[in-house]
Amino acid sequence: MNTALNNCPALVLNADFRPLSYFPLSIWTWQDAVKAVISDRVSVLSEYETEVHSPSFTMALPSVIALRDYIRPSRQPAFTRFNVFLRDKLTCQYCGTGFNAQELTFDHVIPRSQGGRTTWENVVTACSPCNLRKGGRTPEQAHMPLRRAVRQPSTYLLQENGRSFPPNFLHESWNDYLYWDMELER
Repeated sequence: MNTALNNCPALVLNADFRPLSYFPLSIWTWQDAVKAVISDRVSVLSEYETEVHSPSFTMALPSVIALRDYIRPSRQPAFTRFNVFLRDKLTCQYCGTGFNAQELTFDHVIPRSQGGRTTWENVVTACSPCNLRKGGRTPEQAHMPLRRAVRQPSTYLLQENGRSFPPNFLHESWNDYLYWDMELER
């Protein structure tokens, strides 16, 4: 497979021209983007200089596409390990240190051994050393206060938190569609 083509993902926007999600950023492979263009499910807003060819057809690869039909965002975010990390901004809620997602775990504030449940209000992001130090105790019992109150986030909060963690790949054509509420350069 041509490596240059694999470096041409398409930023996917909803019909209102906002990304479907910020973290992980809503991107499609070049193959999925081309299929969507051909099936007339999206509008092409920006293109790469790279083209794909068939015997009867040439097409510039789309770099930004917008869905023709609006997809309503979910009111309640899914309770997933990564969404807990995102709510907590990839920061241990005991020591306050930021980490990569792969270096984090989650912790039950009230341990399951003491009747704690696996819910938004009882699970926080923790680094391994703090999680081990806390063990099967509550934060009060372990003398490890939480950095902030624990609650279920809104989809909006997760989107806002995700915007502060840009992906590793940002094509210049995406800038006009991502950070639209940031101050413009002079």
